[in-house]
Amino acid sequence: MDHDFCNVDGARRLKQRIEEYWRERGYEVEVKLVEAGFVAAMRSARTDVRSDMVNGLPTRQDEEEHERSRPSHRGLMEVA
Repeated sequence: MDHDFCNVDGARRLKQRIEEYWRERGYEVEVKLVEAGFVAAMRSARTDVRSDMVNGLPTRQDEEEHERSRPSHRGLMEVA
């Protein structure tokens, strides 16, 4: 397996893996690829992988999963 995640193909594979990982766990994660152009230190072009996660964790749960995880109050009577 090619582990270069800085080129276009590697960044695309990493994006897909991140999105699938969190989708399977009920989270919606937005991952974008950003072309950074030529980087002298790397002596090549670079593609950055950026997301809307904070500290590596998703910021929002998938709407469908969110509805399923909410406690249901149907059938409960309110006591006054």
